[in-house]
Amino acid sequence: MTERRPRILLVDDKREMAEMLGDGLTDRGFDAIAQSSSTQALRTLEEEQIDLLVTDLRMPGLDGLQLLAASRKLAPERPVIVMTAFGAIESAIESIRQGASHYLTKPFKLDELVVFIERSLDEARVRRALKSNLRARFSPEGIAGKSRALRAALELLGRVAPSDVPVLLLGETGTGKSLFARALHAASPRASGPFVAVNCASLPENLLESELFGHVRGAFTGATTDRRGLFEEADGGTLLLDEIGEMPLALQAKMLHVLESGTLRPVGASRERKIDLRIVAATHRNLRERAREGTFREDLLFRLDVVSIEIPALRQRSEDIPELTARFLAAARGRHTQSPVESISAPAMARLLEHSWPGNVRELQHAIERVVLLSTQASVELADLPLSVRAPESMLESLMRGKVIPADEVAQRYAAWALEQFGGHRGQTAAALGITPKTLAAWLRERDATATET
Repeated sequence: MTERRPRILLVDDKREMAEMLGDGLTDRGFDAIAQSSSTQALRTLEEEQIDLLVTDLRMPGLDGLQLLAASRKLAPERPVIVMTAFGAIESAIESIRQGASHYLTKPFKLDELVVFIERSLDEARVRRALKSNLRARFSPEGIAGKSRALRAALELLGRVAPSDVPVLLLGETGTGKSLFARALHAASPRASGPFVAVNCASLPENLLESELFGHVRGAFTGATTDRRGLFEEADGGTLLLDEIGEMPLALQAKMLHVLESGTLRPVGASRERKIDLRIVAATHRNLRERAREGTFREDLLFRLDVVSIEIPALRQRSEDIPELTARFLAAARGRHTQSPVESISAPAMARLLEHSWPGNVRELQHAIERVVLLSTQASVELADLPLSVRAPESMLESLMRGKVIPADEVAQRYAAWALEQFGGHRGQTAAALGITPKTLAAWLRERDATATET
């Protein structure tokens, strides 16, 4: 069966230019459609299967940016290459911000356009593979969800995966940074190579250096043989440096040298060794703030932060909680086959949706594991949830989630907290709050009544 040729739509309001490029692409083996009307091009995008769009920026009617936006709305994965005159570079850069794959400055050679087309089509294939195979590559505890925040992070991951640039994964503890790193590796040209991870916070400085860079025999007491470090173990693949913000300053200098030179020197060695790998770093720290404090090298930060991906906290994508819960429930039932648990009741699910999840996805996973292990009935009820989850959240947690709290409820919660600080003495509490004991009693009654109803 003959493989279908990539179908390219080429749009330029100068008909001669469009037809010349279209003929050239046809001669190079593409199925090229050349059009000089952007309005007609939009109809073609709507009605026909187009693999890649090449468009001029400045055109009457719909300009290139508008055509780019329309194409991305119709087919978000379809690559777009923009052509522009030298004086419109700012517009070309804006097109990249809006999702274009590449831009070419006129005049250019046909060979240049062909290179960009082939590269863009390859990158699109990788992104499609990532989108269709991501869940299959990981266990049920893997990346799950359809929220806008998660989709944005995954889309960025898909765009940088085909390249070899360092990536910095940012996010709170428990958000799944290691899973994102594995996804990045799996979607990259290095997928057949090793994926190696090290937690920079889990080892003391002297062991971390040997663990990362390796050592030669006799380098220190106990070094009875040569040992390859994790950098060499990851040669040809990807190395994840988790909790990079905890790396000691002395090792940061050595790390910077590896990034700049592509070589390393094991502890005690006299010669450097060449390595070829991709670095992915992850942290829940604010590295820019640590750089200002002098605890993280600014030059290393610049080398690591070529592309940063912010992984959203679970409270920022609460709509993903039902799908995550279902996945964790299925996985936990597979591990604990004697458990009677089959489902989560509506009140329990409502509480899962309300909780602020300071431990993020990891906390949710552990909570579901616990109820599957300990529950004695088919449906998980509110009382089966861990106390930290089923207890009413604090006012601070509510505010962290961006929840609007009525003024009377704020007063009631604050009064209850103040009463605890004064050991239950209502007179002292009322005096400190500047209210009468009668008002304090009324607030507490209202709070107790609300809690009973709930």
